[in-house]
Amino acid sequence: MGSESDRPKGPRCIALVGPFASGKTSLLEAILARTGAINRQGTAAEGNRVGDASPEARAHQMSVEVNIAETEYLGDRMTFFDCPGSIEFAFEAEAILAAVDLAVVVAEADPKKIPALQLILKGLEDRRIPRLLFLNKIDRESGPVRDILKALQPASRVPLLLRHIPTRKDGIVTGFIDLALERAFVYREHAESEVVEMTSEDKAREVEARYAMLETLADYDDSLMEQLLEDAEPSREQVFRDLTGDIRAGLICPVLIGSADHGYGIRRLMKAIRHDSGGIAETRKRLGIAANGETLVQVMKTLNAPHGGKLSVVRVLAGKVADGSELIGPEGPAGRVSGVFRINGQHVSKRDAAQEGEAAGLGKLDRAPTGTTLGAGKTAPKQILTLAIPDPVLAFAVAAAERKDDAKLSSALARATEEDPSLRLTQNAETAELVLEGQGEMHLRVALERLSGRHGIAVSTRNAAVPYRETIRGSTTVRGRHKKQSGGHGQFGDVVIEIKPLPRGAGFEFTDRITGGVVPKQYITSVENGVVEYLKRGPLGFEVVDVGVCLTDGSYHTVDSSDMAFKTAAQIAMREGMPQCTPVLLEPILHVEIAVPSEATARANAIVSQRRGQLMGFDARPDWPGWDVVEALIPQAEIRDLIVELRSATAGVGTFRTRFDHLAELTGRIADDVIARAAQKAA
Repeated sequence: MGSESDRPKGPRCIALVGPFASGKTSLLEAILARTGAINRQGTAAEGNRVGDASPEARAHQMSVEVNIAETEYLGDRMTFFDCPGSIEFAFEAEAILAAVDLAVVVAEADPKKIPALQLILKGLEDRRIPRLLFLNKIDRESGPVRDILKALQPASRVPLLLRHIPTRKDGIVTGFIDLALERAFVYREHAESEVVEMTSEDKAREVEARYAMLETLADYDDSLMEQLLEDAEPSREQVFRDLTGDIRAGLICPVLIGSADHGYGIRRLMKAIRHDSGGIAETRKRLGIAANGETLVQVMKTLNAPHGGKLSVVRVLAGKVADGSELIGPEGPAGRVSGVFRINGQHVSKRDAAQEGEAAGLGKLDRAPTGTTLGAGKTAPKQILTLAIPDPVLAFAVAAAERKDDAKLSSALARATEEDPSLRLTQNAETAELVLEGQGEMHLRVALERLSGRHGIAVSTRNAAVPYRETIRGSTTVRGRHKKQSGGHGQFGDVVIEIKPLPRGAGFEFTDRITGGVVPKQYITSVENGVVEYLKRGPLGFEVVDVGVCLTDGSYHTVDSSDMAFKTAAQIAMREGMPQCTPVLLEPILHVEIAVPSEATARANAIVSQRRGQLMGFDARPDWPGWDVVEALIPQAEIRDLIVELRSATAGVGTFRTRFDHLAELTGRIADDVIARAAQKAA
């Protein structure tokens, strides 16, 4: 490989990313086994891998959170962050990626997963994170690897540069040729690959593929271009120097091949990581951090152990952090570190101080949310990351199955949203519902499973209520009289009001045309208060909007009239008058922007139409080649499980965002059902 003197020294942090089921957790397991961190490589079927040790991951046989593991390779300490591949858990990687040195993108030759690969690569490109691609499951491929790369290239803005080509025997992949080393290797499942002689056929393939690799490198190196034009063979050192420089500059994405399940290509991958990834100094430069000697850490993940308390997973960007260190964040003191920990999967153990470049768990930092930059000085450091929390796409109203667990549920949900900020918890005062919102069906399911498994709380769920409203089409004039005599002062209030509809969106308007003091001024406000209180629940059972009420006449008693009497009289008038004004149900209509790969646009349009939606058109998604944005107006009631159908139609990558647009009249059977359910609930 390249010169040892050029290779960064010190700990590395590496992210494993890639589409769902591409084999990231298997790759982590293979890396740990090949580097001696574990004795035996586990499997998904056995549920014994380091990266899927949580009950939820085992139950669903998929990663549902970032998994962290350390190992050592040829004297270099490396921490790997295995990030979930499902778009529903993609936010887990946001704070992780900000502080890593390199991302290994795990992919396979599956055309259906190309949009998901594009999502991941675009995120890395936007953050300027150096990356290489590990083409997994190569043992299952029979076609030319260059054809695979041609299919994958649209997912990447920069060239996918083939570093390895497979060798085959009787149609089965048996090894590979390293185009930079110009050597052929044969795979050994439980041992390191062995160097073998190339056949004449393989040599011809190697020469052709190597020249294509050098041509791409020459696009960024004039001296290499001159050598190619003169048919001069560049030195191996120059080739590796160009590879390393271009990777760190984000100009290329090298592609290595292998099989995580069989352990093929793992040591080649580790050597590439060791030589081609920058160290902490280059990561600081990418983040715009000056090395001034002060301690600086980035919070990458927050964990809440059932019995161990809060643990902040951090990368030490500069300096060191020891037990008892006091750290400061943007909101002031973050707390005193209570223990420094090493994290390997679900196993957490105490360790010495975390040095520059290392990742570690820090105990009891109560004011250090995920994504925060912390320092050890007297002033808060500059924040290097603003977390872009995605809008939720699915919501459930949640409640403890037993009332005695209400407080316990609130506390557990607060910890859940601290661990995963892409979960959103809101208290709907109108419906008295506690609403949990998230990134999809599996995202919310896992969150609820943790409430049961970790905290022992049985939770009931239902669809969150839709905020229906009602209004009127007609007008009326009605009298409301409240008279009550029960010894001593009685109660007397008498009003005449006009009720009329207002334009959509006008809200509520109260006026009066009182002359001659028939209703004293001090009671007019009480009349308005009575009307407003009534409008919270109209004749159909919902809040009334776009209504005008005018107080036109009335009478009073010098002794028995009061604020309460006139307020009650107004409510009597509204109860009698509103049903005469042809009340009508209103439903909220949302403006929806649906982002999908272009081949799924027609299906997205059909989904909108099937949900009583009105298509507004579609256009290319800005800065997203091969994607479209469909705009539509859709009733909020139809949004409930939209994401489930959309993800099904787009191999898991479609998404949407909404905003309130207007209220629209709802009639017919759907309106009748809504009103009947409201009446049943009220009863």
